[in-house]
Amino acid sequence: MNDRREFLKQSLCGGVSLLVARTLPAAGAETENRARSAAAPYRVTRDVPTRLFDGRRCWCHPRAGAVPGAGKDGLPRVVMTMNTLDLSGSDVFKASYGLRTDDLGETWTEPRQLEALGVRYETVERQRRPVACSSVWPGWHAASQTLLGVGQTVVYTPDWKVRRPRPRHTTYSVYDPAEDAWAAWRKLEMPDEKKFYNCGACCTQRYDLPDGTVLVPVHFYPPGKSAHVAVLRCSFDGETLRYRDHGSELGIEDRTRGLHEPSVTRFGDQFFLTIRNDRRGYVTRGDDGSHFEPYRPWTFDDGKELGSHNTQQHWVTHSDGLFLVYTRRGANNDHVFRHRAPLFMARVDPERLCVMRDTERILVPERGARLGNFGVADVSPDETWVTVAEWMQPRGVEKHGSDGSVWVARIHWARPNRNFAAR
Repeated sequence: MNDRREFLKQSLCGGVSLLVARTLPAAGAETENRARSAAAPYRVTRDVPTRLFDGRRCWCHPRAGAVPGAGKDGLPRVVMTMNTLDLSGSDVFKASYGLRTDDLGETWTEPRQLEALGVRYETVERQRRPVACSSVWPGWHAASQTLLGVGQTVVYTPDWKVRRPRPRHTTYSVYDPAEDAWAAWRKLEMPDEKKFYNCGACCTQRYDLPDGTVLVPVHFYPPGKSAHVAVLRCSFDGETLRYRDHGSELGIEDRTRGLHEPSVTRFGDQFFLTIRNDRRGYVTRGDDGSHFEPYRPWTFDDGKELGSHNTQQHWVTHSDGLFLVYTRRGANNDHVFRHRAPLFMARVDPERLCVMRDTERILVPERGARLGNFGVADVSPDETWVTVAEWMQPRGVEKHGSDGSVWVARIHWARPNRNFAAR
C-alpha cells in the first residue's frame, strides 16, 4: 500500500491537484495558438492532468476516447489509458493505468492501475515470459455503442528484454461506463499463423465504417522480409473483434526495418494512410480503406521533405479540412531523440498529398523529452484532443524543462465538425 501511495504521489508531482493544471507551454509563451488556415479554423489550449517522473518511471502512450453522454450533465466521458515506462530498459511497459474526466477536462480522476489491461505471463518458446498489452487506443464504435480499445502485445524475455524474433498480436478490450472498468484484453485471431506471427496494431489510428466494419491498420513481418503494413477489415459486435480480410500489403526494401505504425482516416470520399519508416514518413490514399495507391514520401507543398523520420504521424480530421500531426527535423531540436518534439499540426492538401507549410502550428512545445507516441480523440463536434506524454529517455532530458507531463492539446474548432455526428 505504501508503494502505491508513493507512486500516485509521484504521478501527481507531489502536489498537483486533480483539478487540471492549465500550464504555460514554455516560458513566455501563450496558452493559446490561433490557426490562420481559412479551412477549419481553430485555437489550441493545453492542459496537464497528470505527470510522472521519479527517476525510474514515466508515463507513455496516453490515448483517449469519448463515451457520448456518459459524463456530467450529458457531456461526454473522456477515458484515457496509458502505460508506465521503465526507464532502465527499452520499451519496457510494466503496467497499464487509466484516468477519466466527466466535465471536459475541468477535473480528472487519479490515475489507477488497470489490472484488466495488465501484464500476463505466457509460455513462449518454452519459456515463461511476461506479455504486456501496450499502446491501447480507445475509440467510440458507434454501430455497437461501445468504447473499443485496440492495441498490441509486447513479449519480453524473462528478464524484461525485447528480443527478436517474437510473436506479436493485436489486442482489444471493451470499456463498461457503468462500472468504469475495462474487460480483460483479448487477442485478435489472425489467419496464416506463420505469415502473421509478428503482427500488431502498434500505436495505430483506426477508422470505423457506418456499417460497423472496423478498419485496423497493422504492421507485420512476412517471413524473411522487413516490416509491411496493411489495413485489416474486422467485424465487431460489441464484444468480439473478428478479422474478415485485408487489402494492400505495402512494403519497402531499403535496408531499414521496413514500414511501421500505419494510421488511417477518411476525408471526403477517400481514405488516407500515413506510415512510419526509419528514414522518412510516407502517405498514400485509396477508395475503400484497405486498398491503396503506391505510397510516396511526405513533403511540404514547396516540394521539400517534411522531415518526419522514425516515428509515427496521425490524423486530425474535420469536415472542413484534413490535418496531420507529426514531429520533424529542422525545428532547433537536434538535442531531442529522433527529433520527436515539438508536436506539430498542419493542414494537408488531399489532392497533392502534401503538408501546407504556412498552416503548421505547434500543438505541444519541446522541452527536451520526446513526444512521438501520441493519440488523437474526437471528443465532440467542437473539440478534438491530442494526448501525449513526455517520454523521459535518454537520461538528462529534464535539463531542458521536461518533467514527465501528460499533455492534452485541445483543438477548439471555430465551426462544428460535421463528421462527428456521422460516427
